[in-house]
Amino acid sequence: MSMKRSWHWRIRKTHRYLGVLIGVQFLFWTVGGLYFSWSNLDDIHGDPMKRPPGALPLQGALVSPSVPLEILRRRAGIDSIMGLQLIDVLGQPIYQLTYRTQDGHGHARTYTQLADARTGQLRNELTKGEATRLAQRRFAGSSAVERVEYLMATDPHHEYRAKPLPAYAVTFRQPAHATIYVAAQLGTVQSIRTDPWRMFDWLWMLHTMDYQGRDNINNGLLRAFSGLGLLTILSGFALYFVSSPRFRRQRPNSRKPIPNRQ
Repeated sequence: MSMKRSWHWRIRKTHRYLGVLIGVQFLFWTVGGLYFSWSNLDDIHGDPMKRPPGALPLQGALVSPSVPLEILRRRAGIDSIMGLQLIDVLGQPIYQLTYRTQDGHGHARTYTQLADARTGQLRNELTKGEATRLAQRRFAGSSAVERVEYLMATDPHHEYRAKPLPAYAVTFRQPAHATIYVAAQLGTVQSIRTDPWRMFDWLWMLHTMDYQGRDNINNGLLRAFSGLGLLTILSGFALYFVSSPRFRRQRPNSRKPIPNRQ
């Protein structure tokens, strides 16, 4: 086998095996890219299904935020206040107080406490009934509720991953299987998930090749397949050049012609 044919055979073999190895992943990337490019992100996020939060009427006096803050100061271990916000919970003005505590080992943790803005008294997290009514108010579709779940923890593949817990998952009885997640201690709607979003999320996992948490685009598997994909493309270009008659050189003939002596 000549040197040229040996290189031709090696490039062809390399390109073929690389194509088999990453062809399925190329298919996932293509299908995912098509779905992403043809999808409206507002629809994926469920924005058309969410009503904007209501405005609080200017009726009745509100106590100073210093009242619930003073109650919080009396609690042992409170280090500092991180945030203060006035929110509407089912038409009632509520202070949302975010504070930080430190344990004996110096580790800081952040908590959120709700307080009645009319009396200053601290209140418990949302009940199941309150969370359900809040979800129905914010949902623009049918208000028929199919089920309500109380979530204390989620795994890295859950559609409500990396968001405030505990939370209520209020699922509505309608074609898109919309679920509204309400953070119990924050008293607010965090997200809405529908079947189009779940399809998007599944394809995103295949796209990023992060089979642990779905959102890490710097994982080693993706980097490896990206490098192999580039190598496959380059081997295809090389195979074209070594196979094209336009770029192929004729092999020199080592045998000289015998002169005719007649």
